[in-house]
Amino acid sequence: MTIKFVSAIGLWALVMATAAVTATSAEPLIARGIGTSSCGQLVDDINPAEGLDNPFNLMLVAWVQGYISAANIALLEDSSRHVDMSALDDSTVLTQMQAFCKANPDRKAVAAVDDLIRKSAKIKTEWEPGTIEWDE
Repeated sequence: MTIKFVSAIGLWALVMATAAVTATSAEPLIARGIGTSSCGQLVDDINPAEGLDNPFNLMLVAWVQGYISAANIALLEDSSRHVDMSALDDSTVLTQMQAFCKANPDRKAVAAVDDLIRKSAKIKTEWEPGTIEWDE
């Protein structure tokens, strides 16, 4: 899939998840963003057993996928490696995010994803640094 296509899917999922969550519970999270929220604020809303049927889970997984997609660009540019996102299904992401947040309630959610990226296997690939032309 192209980066634009994956980004569009992630944005669509985030919009759909946001619309599905009630305004009273979603507004503060949307205003501050998932990544800058503390794990303690998020951990009770993560419910891996409900999968993507849970609006919060859907929003969290979409955000994690977008974050890892961006991190993959940095990894590719730096070392021609990337995280295999196909190994990060919704159950894996939700379970690992929940475990990290339970163990680290004072840390930010972004730290949980950074931990997930560090621990994920990386795939070596052919990559020519500097080939992404966003300035044109």
